[in-house]
Amino acid sequence: MEMNKDSYKAGSLSLSGAVAMGTGVMIGAGIFALTGQIAELAGPSFPIAFLVAAFISGFSAYSYVKVSNKYPSSGGIAMILKKAYGPSVITGAASLLMVFSMIINESLVARTFASYSLQLFDVKNTALLVPALALGLIFLAFLVNIAGNKFIGGISKLTAILKIGGILVFAFIILWGSGLSSASGVQAGGDTTVTPMSFIAGMALAILAFKGFTTITNSGGEITNPKKNVGRAIIISLAICLIVYLAVALAVGSALDIDAIIAAKDFSLAEAARPTLGQTGVIFTVIIAIIATSSGLLASVFAVSRMLTMLTKMKLIPHRHFGLPGGLQTHLLIYTVVMAGLLAAFFDLTRIASLGAIFYLLMDIVIHWGVFKYLRDDVGARPTILILAIIFDAIALTAFIIMKAMNDPLILGIAAVGLVGIYVLESYYLKKMREVGIGLETTHMDSHS
Repeated sequence: MEMNKDSYKAGSLSLSGAVAMGTGVMIGAGIFALTGQIAELAGPSFPIAFLVAAFISGFSAYSYVKVSNKYPSSGGIAMILKKAYGPSVITGAASLLMVFSMIINESLVARTFASYSLQLFDVKNTALLVPALALGLIFLAFLVNIAGNKFIGGISKLTAILKIGGILVFAFIILWGSGLSSASGVQAGGDTTVTPMSFIAGMALAILAFKGFTTITNSGGEITNPKKNVGRAIIISLAICLIVYLAVALAVGSALDIDAIIAAKDFSLAEAARPTLGQTGVIFTVIIAIIATSSGLLASVFAVSRMLTMLTKMKLIPHRHFGLPGGLQTHLLIYTVVMAGLLAAFFDLTRIASLGAIFYLLMDIVIHWGVFKYLRDDVGARPTILILAIIFDAIALTAFIIMKAMNDPLILGIAAVGLVGIYVLESYYLKKMREVGIGLETTHMDSHS
């Protein structure tokens, strides 16, 4: 199975295709997978958590837009890190954090697809069906990605129109049926206690719902007129997603009280359709969820395989063929879907989302610090915005870690093992590369010392 020769062709993604890909990842994960998870932490104020997360994501996007405008690349984030830190352990480890956060996102989306799909059937025990359906979707995404960029771009545009239109129709009907005046506030429940710390933790998860804009950065080398269109695509995608998220959050909050949202957190949108539209509304919502999650997974697999390809060509991560047919891109695509499949099979939605948020926020802080310390003059970035981006990320990450330490310390242990493992393996690999003289002697940081 060899990937299409056009898979990495410069200019093969239009501005609209890039926007469709970015919104595909964000909306696929954000609104369907995370609404209930965010409501569980932020309580009745969860729509505000989405709004604040969009504000913070705008600051985060600043670094990516500034560097990508000057240095568009199919490696995206890996390129930014290498420009800042050189071919160092920090570059490799932070790049892998981003890769793993995106793979985690794929498993999150796949399980969300399964959770919503099963609402069409009267199934009581879903313990085996959810991972089975998730694995099936991941395998389908692999097959479609083999077809290459043009096929993916065409599917992304079509599904973007269908799901954004469908989600907005859902939001309008639910708000209308619940009474438009009820959109002014989410119904409180009797069992939910919200603190400033838990709200900020919910906001941290909501940031994860917007992280899909990095997919555009990672495919910068394939976008037409990338020095202008990468930034435009990111800004347009964030704006579209904010409108969609707020509309849906207000709709869900007007139809269900907070306890009901949390009780159905893995399929909260489908449950919100039931009071107004009955089973017909559930079916409609599930169809939109299937379109959104499947297209989101498709776009994410597309971007991750390209980032891994760039890291391999930069000699920041090792590569083994293991006797597999095809070239480098095909092998990395296989590794991506295998890792996503393992996560989807063995982790629930809450833990998948938690792990993804921790990895992403850490990587984001490393990106902003690198741009601030080493690249701000080169790319014309304002230091105040970069520092604010770091502060916002640090506050969100700290609150999220504190909440998880109280409620689910195991996931913090898993995250810590992952972080240490990534750093140790990357250090070992780069040390070996230097010993055999593969041109890793000088880093960007060394040139500034």
